[in-house]
Amino acid sequence: MSKTRKTTGARVKTARPRTKTAVQAAARKASTPRSAKAIRSKSGKAIPIFTIGYEKALPGAVIGELKRAKVELLVDVRAVAASRRPGFSKRQLAAELDEAGIAYLHLQPLGTPADGRTAARAGKTETLFRIYEEHLAGKPAQTALDDLLDLLRSGTSVALLCYCRNPHTCHRSRIIAEVQARLPVAVEHLIPPLF
Repeated sequence: MSKTRKTTGARVKTARPRTKTAVQAAARKASTPRSAKAIRSKSGKAIPIFTIGYEKALPGAVIGELKRAKVELLVDVRAVAASRRPGFSKRQLAAELDEAGIAYLHLQPLGTPADGRTAARAGKTETLFRIYEEHLAGKPAQTALDDLLDLLRSGTSVALLCYCRNPHTCHRSRIIAEVQARLPVAVEHLIPPLF
C-alpha cells in the first residue's frame, strides 16, 4: 500500500511494505523507452545503480549530478524524509525533481532506525552498520529491497539518496551490498559539489 500526495505539481510516493503499486507507478513515471536497457540487463551485463548524499550540497547541485548521470528515479532511503536543510524534505525535493524530469520514491523501510541514526551522528560507524544489518534482515526492509531490485530489473535508472556525503560511512553501502549479492550491478557514487 502506498500514500500519494499532490504537491505543487509533483507526486510524492511513500512506499510501505508490499509496495508494488507505488513501485510500478514510479517505474512508469521514470520510464523512457526501456527496450535497450531491458535487453542490456537481461544479457548478463551489470545494471547501473547510483548513490548520492546531500550533506554540504545545495538541492540544485544534487539534481545537477542526477541529471548528468541520466537518473530517472531517485529512491529516498531515509527513514525520516524530512530535513532542516531547505529543499531536502520530501515534498520540496519531489517537486524540484519533478521539474527536472526525475521521479521520486520514498522507500522508508530501507531507512536507518533511530538508534542507528544516533550512532551515525556520534561517528560510530561500526555500531550503525550492526544496527542496520539487523534492521535490514526484517521483513519490511526485505520487502522494500525486493521492490528496489524489481525497479533495477525493469531498466529504470535508479539513484539511492541519503544525507551522508561519504557513501562508505552511510547505510547506502549496506543496501548496495545486498543488491550486489542478488544482481550484477555497476555502482557509481555521485558526489555533488560543496556549497
